[in-house]
Amino acid sequence: MTHSSVPAPFLRCTLGRKPKSTRFPSTETARLPPARPCPQPRWRRRPPCLPPARPCPQPRWQRRPPRLPSARPCLQPRWRRRPPRLPSTGPVIDMPVPASFNDITQDPNLENYIGWVWYEKEVLLPRRWLQDDLNTRVVLRFGSAHYYSIVWVDGVQVAEHEGGHLPFEADISSVVQGSPGIPCRITVAINNTLTPHTLPPGSIQYMNDVSKYPKNYFVQNIKFDFFNYAGIHRPVVLYTTPSVYIDDITVTTTSSESVAMVQYQVSVVGSALYSLSLSLRDQEGKVVATGDGPAGELKVLDPNLWWPYLMHENPGYRYSLEVKLQAQANGALLEDVYTLPVGIRTVRVTSTQFLINGKPFYFHGVNKHEDADIRGKGLDWPLVVKDFNLLRWLGANSFRTSHYPYAEEIMDLCDAYGIVVIDECPGVGIKTAESFGNKSLQHHLVVMEELVRRDKNRPSVVMWSVANEPASQLPPAAYYFKTVIAHTKALDPSRPVTFVTDVNYALDHGAPYVDVICVNSYFSWYHDPGHLEVIPLQLTTQFENWYKTYQKPIIQSEYGADSVPGLHSDPPLMFSEEYQKAMLKEYHSVFDKKRKEYVIGELIWNFADFMTNQGTTRVLGNKKGIFTRQRQPKSAAFVLRERYWKIANESSCLPPITKSHICFL
Repeated sequence: MTHSSVPAPFLRCTLGRKPKSTRFPSTETARLPPARPCPQPRWRRRPPCLPPARPCPQPRWQRRPPRLPSARPCLQPRWRRRPPRLPSTGPVIDMPVPASFNDITQDPNLENYIGWVWYEKEVLLPRRWLQDDLNTRVVLRFGSAHYYSIVWVDGVQVAEHEGGHLPFEADISSVVQGSPGIPCRITVAINNTLTPHTLPPGSIQYMNDVSKYPKNYFVQNIKFDFFNYAGIHRPVVLYTTPSVYIDDITVTTTSSESVAMVQYQVSVVGSALYSLSLSLRDQEGKVVATGDGPAGELKVLDPNLWWPYLMHENPGYRYSLEVKLQAQANGALLEDVYTLPVGIRTVRVTSTQFLINGKPFYFHGVNKHEDADIRGKGLDWPLVVKDFNLLRWLGANSFRTSHYPYAEEIMDLCDAYGIVVIDECPGVGIKTAESFGNKSLQHHLVVMEELVRRDKNRPSVVMWSVANEPASQLPPAAYYFKTVIAHTKALDPSRPVTFVTDVNYALDHGAPYVDVICVNSYFSWYHDPGHLEVIPLQLTTQFENWYKTYQKPIIQSEYGADSVPGLHSDPPLMFSEEYQKAMLKEYHSVFDKKRKEYVIGELIWNFADFMTNQGTTRVLGNKKGIFTRQRQPKSAAFVLRERYWKIANESSCLPPITKSHICFL
């Protein structure tokens, strides 16, 4: 039996503490597939560690006008049989999915809403899914919903999940089977409230001065510099598997010049009586190795290795591992088939180098955000493809998923195009001692388990990042990061682990436990603003102090300056395009000296302008992008493009920098 999937309907969504609160009307929109076929196989169902091969069309949801909710209100509606439809509980609005709800309407209360929202959708499932109730599983899967989610199907709670950037799913077979021809109603409650123990953390501050603020007025405080968009941000899909199914696959690879070994482990759920056969095919469809059983090793002669973009003439090469399960259950022969893309590559770190397939790799790339006009953090295929075209035009070979895991569709393209990824969890804004406590730590460990399970088989992911700019000078940070990093290494011994710091080298309690030092610094911006002349000395001192202390390779994981598009000044003044260019060039002069020693990478902050909370230092968001939020280049983009292609051509046999815009699809 092969897997099947259908789009989940748009849920009707409402805001507020109870199901009556506002909701969003539902409608259905077709999801645009990538211009280039999705790197994932076309099986309709994927193990939880991997997303469905083709996420279903994107539904529309409904939402209500906001009320001031409590941080975690009680959610126990008194439904007797089927709960009332959201439209019957009050006014609703149409809400597209995937999308953040914040920027969809003209309502400023919705823009900054904190609390519960409700989504609802009805969908008619294929009759064949519902008739063989003993041998068919029906699964509901969310690519992500921010932040805390509770899901009901026909009034029965089926899932609860904390965290806004990773997938979760539920087996809904027992709820929907046996009722063919009757629409299935999916209801989702989502709360975007952040606490000191969420990831990322936040806090609710009540303003009790009634002479200044309305009764029960509160604000949500955050310690990170991007807008806390909320909603169902990634595709929602329904799919089926047999009752005995492939639940998970883990692949690791080793290689020499002429032979590669692909180690595999397959987890099967539903029965202990089954057979497994495996076939590894190259891109021409030729079988290059076979195996059987739940664990083993495949030998590949003269392998095509997975190489990063600009490091090889054929980057991103992947084989296809087909895993076929057969089992007897309830008197029937069941078959489950899953195809996993496999890139053969190795990663190793020395005291001065980062090695991919045994060759030195230099990160020349960007930091990004999932952020765009109107849809916020919602998955947007045209924007995703545009960004990859810009990355390749720029000559960037890598990026960090600052500051949370990105959509699986984005990661698919990284695998396919050879874009190297530092995969970061949502550990941003960890600034107080309370956020280093046991409650926060336990949740952080769970998040790393979910992230590693999702992305462990991706050749593009070469390093895990467990946090960005935490207050690692606080004493509790030592045990906290020792524990998180050790846990991550236990989950995946094949990759190095880091976190990104902005703390002084002599005060950082977490740095002893990382494999690569990642440092953020903004000399002549947040420090000595306007004084470009201090950059060479301060940046050189920064690198030398870190390396002398830890003898580990260093990545400049953030640097940059805000520039308002079209604002010019000569001599360069802050916020002008000229100042942004001048700052980059000062940093680059030091990078060029230190990359001959132990600096292994530079990642500009940021790829594109992005939205933040309102503030006196932010004019419609953060303007440190080398592209505008609408993906138009600033002057700095051309400086960086010239540099990155120069670096690539110095260290590879690849074609020289292109002079015209090329379609890379």
